[in-house]
Amino acid sequence: MSDGVVERYLGALVEGDWSTFASCLTDDGFTRVGPYGDVYSTKDDYVRFLSDLMPTLRGYEMDVTRVTYTGESRAFAELSETVEVDGTPLRTPECLTFELAGDGRIRRVEVFTQSRAPVRRPGPEAER
Repeated sequence: MSDGVVERYLGALVEGDWSTFASCLTDDGFTRVGPYGDVYSTKDDYVRFLSDLMPTLRGYEMDVTRVTYTGESRAFAELSETVEVDGTPLRTPECLTFELAGDGRIRRVEVFTQSRAPVRRPGPEAER
């Protein structure tokens, strides 16, 4: 199994423990794909990105609902992240998928967020 690497990764992210966070990731072949298709293809770039970003997020909170391991090489985390936007907490439900390397560290992370944008439904105008 992975020895709780995903839980350590998430805990270190919240705590800003960048040494522990980095130790959860593979040194070679690491990739992170974000919810908008943004890609970090090295461990160092990804750690730098988050260590710069996280201190700027007002009111940041993470609520982990569940972490599930599916065999030796895959895991996913269901969670929500909250940040303050214009003085109001904004909660975003997410699912993170993880590919685990043979040594148990994280080789790939993909982030999927639940969209809050309104959905346009076709109306009579669309048929004209």
